[in-house]
Amino acid sequence: MQKYILGKKNHITVVSAALIIIGFTSELVFHQEQAAMWSLILASVLGVAPIAIQAYQALKVKVVSIDVLVTLAVIGAFFIKNFEESAIVTFLFLFGAYLEQRTLQKTRSAIKELTQMAPESALKQVESGEFEEVDVDDVDVGDTLLVKTGAKVPVDGTVISGEGYINEASITGEAVPVGKKKGSQVFAGTILENGTMQIVADRVGEDTTFGRIIELVEEAQDSKSEAERFIDRFSKYYTPAVLVLSLLVWLVSRNIELAITILVLGCPGALVIGVPVSNVAGIGNGARHGVLLKGSEVIHDFSRVDTIVFDKTGTLTVGNPTVADTQYYVSDIQQTLGYLSSVERESDHPLAKAIVQHLGVLDTYTVQRTNVVAGGGIVAEVDGHRVAVGNVGLMEQEKVVFSEKALRDIARFEASGNSLVLTAVDGELQILMGIRDQIREGVKVHLRKLKRLGVKHLVVLSGDNQGTVDLVSKELGLTEAHGHMLPQDKASYIKKLQAEGRTVAFVGDGVNDSPSLALAHIGIAMGSGTDVAIETSDVVLMNSDFSRLPHALGLAKATANNMRQNIAIAVGVVLVLLASVFFSEWMNMSIGMLVHEASILVVILNGMRLLRFQLRKER
Repeated sequence: MQKYILGKKNHITVVSAALIIIGFTSELVFHQEQAAMWSLILASVLGVAPIAIQAYQALKVKVVSIDVLVTLAVIGAFFIKNFEESAIVTFLFLFGAYLEQRTLQKTRSAIKELTQMAPESALKQVESGEFEEVDVDDVDVGDTLLVKTGAKVPVDGTVISGEGYINEASITGEAVPVGKKKGSQVFAGTILENGTMQIVADRVGEDTTFGRIIELVEEAQDSKSEAERFIDRFSKYYTPAVLVLSLLVWLVSRNIELAITILVLGCPGALVIGVPVSNVAGIGNGARHGVLLKGSEVIHDFSRVDTIVFDKTGTLTVGNPTVADTQYYVSDIQQTLGYLSSVERESDHPLAKAIVQHLGVLDTYTVQRTNVVAGGGIVAEVDGHRVAVGNVGLMEQEKVVFSEKALRDIARFEASGNSLVLTAVDGELQILMGIRDQIREGVKVHLRKLKRLGVKHLVVLSGDNQGTVDLVSKELGLTEAHGHMLPQDKASYIKKLQAEGRTVAFVGDGVNDSPSLALAHIGIAMGSGTDVAIETSDVVLMNSDFSRLPHALGLAKATANNMRQNIAIAVGVVLVLLASVFFSEWMNMSIGMLVHEASILVVILNGMRLLRFQLRKER
């Protein structure tokens, strides 16, 4: 019976409104006071039923909720035979709950849109070579799938044939179609706008990028900030306090109408709902614009950031470097180039990929006993020789002696903004390569936006040489630049900044960045980076779109401000209402409930403004 009544709450609201209209019409138009009284009594009884059930359920778990206060107020109004007040209070409370439900549904629509974008079926290649439609849950890693024009890509995968343009708005927030061809990566939940392609499944189900987005956003909604936890604790004691205050007022004044009016006016509804609605709307806006904010605690900390530390490669730069300069120190270089190519094929570092691509097809050798030196390079045994490939620090560790010419070349390459990769065979330097990476388009403009948002310190930490890092820093107008930084050096530097009292965010995309991402107050991962970096971080910029960083910070600040506004509105309204009880003659239960419900709608609508948040464009 309880479940049935609660399920019909909206219908009860409509009937209650009709009975109130009949009651007032009977009294004011037809002067039928008896009919008016019974209409208002019936409206009160119907209206209080779902409220009383919710109050009973709350008391069962030892919680004095808003429903308890309203139920007691209605019973008190019945006791003094003020049926007009009881009917209007119950109707306003139910109608307010209905409006809250509708507006909150709109607030959560951004999250629902995400789940609705999830693909449900796929065209899978079977043993006969034909493609059959199957449930997306029946697709396994390694399966070949066919994607037609207008269809959703069902999994994360690699294009093996065909080409076309894909709308990746569900992943990046950017609706401009992206061209895809053989070898391109595609993501679940994106839409093939034209063309036909076959893909091989790399990730399926919850392991896809889209699946992780939904999971992270849902987890973020469920998290609670310090402000929310405080409000939960405050409401736990505040609501009983209102009940006690009402009782004291009745004991002192013997005015039961005044006592039950205090019950209604003291309801903390807007206070309880104000912060969560801001949190959900902020996270929803981020999800629609390619930014994952992992919870309201993250929003609070991110809004206070005054220092942002960047990794260089793949963050400030494109992460697709090319070989720009080469210097050889032996006459017969072909064998050494073969050694270099063989070793670099063992690595997935961007600099290694650039070298392999530059060298092209060469005779390769079996690589044995590979040792990856974090922040340094690789040392391996190749064809019976000890081959070291890496930076100057690795060469010094290998006790490689530099000639005067080599030292001059190193200085010249660094001055030109090159990242250095040196190759030594059996302790003798044989090759010096200079590799350059392009700064991301628009990064300088986005960094200016960060400064306007209150970030005072922009720092780059890189394992690259100091000359290259300084050139990048100078071009972008950064505050500090530090090169030759190993992962542990970056982590130590972040600790140093935190010890100075700074609130630090770190932006990176690699496995080596994970310690710094975890250590910083806010870890920000580029979405095309490694799984470890994404899982360790607090904020994810999907598709490594740097332009989302200013939007993310601006959104965090706007959300934090919105939370504070809602708290101020809620507390202010309650204080004004309670003061008006004692210092005015016009305040009563009906007006109090109307203002109370209006305040709840105000904080919800204020929170919903975040769904439309956009950073102002530069003039």
